[in-house]
Amino acid sequence: MSSRLSVAAPSGVSGAEGAAGTGLDLARARELFEKKITRQLVTYFHACAHCGLCNDTCHYYLATGDPRMVPAYKADRFRRVYKRYHDWLGRLVPRWVGAEELSEAVILELADNVFGACTMCRRCTVNCPMGVDMGLLARAARGMLDALGLTPRGLKATVDVHLQTRNNMGISGEDFVDTIEWLEEQLQDEVGDSRARIPLNKKGARMLYTLNPREPKYFPLTILAAAKIMYAAGEDWTLSTNYWDVTNYALFSGNDEAARTIAGWLRDEAVNLGVQEVVMAECGHGYRAFRWEGPNWLKASYPFRVRGFVELMAEYVRDGRIRLDPARNDKPITYHDPCNQARSGGIVQEPRYILHRAAADFREMNPHGVQNFCCGGGGGMLSMTEFAERRIRAGKVKADQIRATGAEVVATSCHNCLDQLMELNKHYKLGVKICNLCEVVAEALVL
Repeated sequence: MSSRLSVAAPSGVSGAEGAAGTGLDLARARELFEKKITRQLVTYFHACAHCGLCNDTCHYYLATGDPRMVPAYKADRFRRVYKRYHDWLGRLVPRWVGAEELSEAVILELADNVFGACTMCRRCTVNCPMGVDMGLLARAARGMLDALGLTPRGLKATVDVHLQTRNNMGISGEDFVDTIEWLEEQLQDEVGDSRARIPLNKKGARMLYTLNPREPKYFPLTILAAAKIMYAAGEDWTLSTNYWDVTNYALFSGNDEAARTIAGWLRDEAVNLGVQEVVMAECGHGYRAFRWEGPNWLKASYPFRVRGFVELMAEYVRDGRIRLDPARNDKPITYHDPCNQARSGGIVQEPRYILHRAAADFREMNPHGVQNFCCGGGGGMLSMTEFAERRIRAGKVKADQIRATGAEVVATSCHNCLDQLMELNKHYKLGVKICNLCEVVAEALVL
């Protein structure tokens, strides 16, 4: 694997090669390793039968043919250390059973594996006959590496900016409000109603809506599409200027303390506004992080409901709150399932229910749903530029899937997926349009 790991290492170390010669605190590494070893991980260490069934589930392996990309091999980087300290044969005859000391070389190889060659998409997990959760193993290893200062710089910076500014792109409150006010004017023109609003800080609203910072920064028309849908549905909703970011990149860095802080900000703002529901914008990991992982990090359930916008749009259609004309989306369209929504979140049928009613020619990828291949942009991969070449190469599996459908439009419901699909579209010359699902729905709206 040729890509270099650029890490935020201790004592100002720059890059994996520099880190290897500076003396990582191995005693601290061993301590962190022991803290990360739970009964669940131990079960996985013993359960893996090295049967090879995970080989063809991983887009990294399928795209490269490199045996080091096999999920079982990547998990073994963690398992071998466990054997050295916790298996009696590993303690007595470590070389015989493949046990390894937690050395600098092992730590840096582990970092390259779990950050640079795994999106934690969990496709291997749903196909493992033993139920080994590679995503959980990878995140545990990332957590240890994060505490050692070995998180890739781009990923660490994304989490740090979020903690410092309350959104992962450092958008100021003034810029955010200016963008929303401009979009409100656009909404009024779009729907022909001067009373149309994008509410801010509305206490007692039924629903608090969140945004991916990429939307106000680069894709404001996605916000407009969502606002148009909620206007058509007569929704009682609000945005918050105090906290509005749907993302939580600490899910990817493995830093539970940061993840808890970020989840707590959204929880607290929802309570402050007195809403009945928090709806997560189209962001795969953001949905999973707050809906499914947040209560674990916060050690408490929410006093409100949490759903993804895909689920809400499906409800609008089902209940007749919005009407759609599929003829307005007449080009062949396919759908990419974000891993953290489908495999790790349970949102599979809703996007299909919507697209069968919003588009004239909907075509499925093969495979799709829970078995859909990761696009390659998950796991924080887009923020880790040192792995860009590997990320694009692994994305060939997704590019081939898209090409096989003959679709001219690819919809998804995740901004990391959106960005990765745009890069794949350009690199593999797919010649398709990439968009969010809400944009397809907004185009089909009959007001």
